[in-house]
Amino acid sequence: MLRRLRDAGYHVAPILTPDATRFVGPLTFSALASEPARIGLYDDPELPIPHTTLGQSADLIVVAPATAHLIARFAAGLADDLLTATLMASASPVLLCPAMHTEMWEQPVVQENLATLRRRGVLVLEPERGHLAGGDEGAGRLADPATIVTLVERIIKGYRGPLTGRRVLVTAGGTREPIDPVRVITNRSSGRQGYAIAEVAARLGAAVTLVTTTDRTLAIDVVGRIEVVEVVTAAEMREHALTLAKEMDVVVMAAAVADFTVDPAPNKLKKAAGPPQLALVATPDILVELVANRRDGQVIVGFAAESTDVLANAQAKFERKGVDVLVVNDVMTPGAGFESPTNEVRLLLRDHEPVAVSMRTKEDVALEVLTRVVALLPQGDQ
Repeated sequence: MLRRLRDAGYHVAPILTPDATRFVGPLTFSALASEPARIGLYDDPELPIPHTTLGQSADLIVVAPATAHLIARFAAGLADDLLTATLMASASPVLLCPAMHTEMWEQPVVQENLATLRRRGVLVLEPERGHLAGGDEGAGRLADPATIVTLVERIIKGYRGPLTGRRVLVTAGGTREPIDPVRVITNRSSGRQGYAIAEVAARLGAAVTLVTTTDRTLAIDVVGRIEVVEVVTAAEMREHALTLAKEMDVVVMAAAVADFTVDPAPNKLKKAAGPPQLALVATPDILVELVANRRDGQVIVGFAAESTDVLANAQAKFERKGVDVLVVNDVMTPGAGFESPTNEVRLLLRDHEPVAVSMRTKEDVALEVLTRVVALLPQGDQ
């Protein structure tokens, strides 16, 4: 693979872990690479902080093979050798090419660590099936060097994940319907799940527009890649959502839009005047309008927060709304309600049994949702 990268015109700076030198000597890598192989943090007195020099200068970091141990250390944020320190000191894309025995590859903890890294924007080229060390055979064989080099070329040209080249609209938060200049009708939606979806979509390569009623802070690494549109009322949410959706490949309607609004009083209502008589008026169903006006190939995701007869109510909503995916959560479940950093959901999809997503961070829930979205998008060169 190293030779193929050099032949393709890339400058290759190899980093070896101490364990890697048990299989191939550093001199071999030095002879094939663009510069001498490095092993330790303190080996070169002329380069006292090699991890920052290497990390800041890299256009791409390829870890091949990526062992279960390396994946775990990277997911945990450790920086205890030159390789992991370089990974921590770089803002460049990272491509992991796992290789290990089948039993290790299939371990839930390995897959959970990979899911964590994918959510953060790390690219993973899954291993192939084939002959493994010790005479075994199965999944876990390092991807073919030609496949790795092809993916490297795509990443250098701008590929950042399965949503590269896609435009994604996400709505978040609960709308606030004014009663008078002081009071509002609203709900308890925090916007956390919508923000998590927007951030993960950006890390997967999408151009994201977030229409939100909240002012939550976006993760630093996605700030420049997410356009934020601030709204307050259901009417404002509807106006922007319907307009923006015309150009989108994916619409994720995570916002909790008020079902009712009122004609607000021009001045503050006084308590002394007694309880006001509020004439509630139903707000337009934005999700139904989005489905009715969808573009060809557009994937639309809706949300259902329920407290009783959760699946029955959600299934009825799924059929009524006509969305491609409905994300359902029971807000009465501890750890899955409003303002919680975690969630537990079920995904309803066409011609598919409900998919249970166990309790996990809202970022990890976002990755599960977007993985289903990617599978539903028309396939082509992105």
